[in-house]
Amino acid sequence: MQRTDLTELEIEVQDLKLRLARPNANIQSASTQIPVANLSPTPTETEKLNPNENLQAKDNQNLFKSPMVGTFYRRPGPDEPSYVEVGSKVKAGDVLCIIEAMKVMNEIKADTPGTIVEILHDDADTVEYGQPLFKIT
Repeated sequence: MQRTDLTELEIEVQDLKLRLARPNANIQSASTQIPVANLSPTPTETEKLNPNENLQAKDNQNLFKSPMVGTFYRRPGPDEPSYVEVGSKVKAGDVLCIIEAMKVMNEIKADTPGTIVEILHDDADTVEYGQPLFKIT
């Protein structure tokens, strides 16, 4: 991964899922052997690894979290308006953003109705699975 500047690799074959990621490309780490049973983090481990995961929503706010790893985009194209802005009212099924994963643009839709209170990422930010993207009331 270091020789090719690869920062993330995910492979899924039948019932085996393998995800390798370097948190910071500038950090040199020692080679470690990991047992196959520990390749996929449990929800508790994921929460510990992702500090944004522990954001507490206040005053009836819900955190809308990323359903996948990828690149976050607020609009469908460079010259297009954003899907949502702070204050936008959304219904279940409305498109909130796009997450690009493996050269595929995935429309991410709201699962509940509400109002966008805060947008937690900028265009072209890399987001992780379960990382909060929006605060919705």
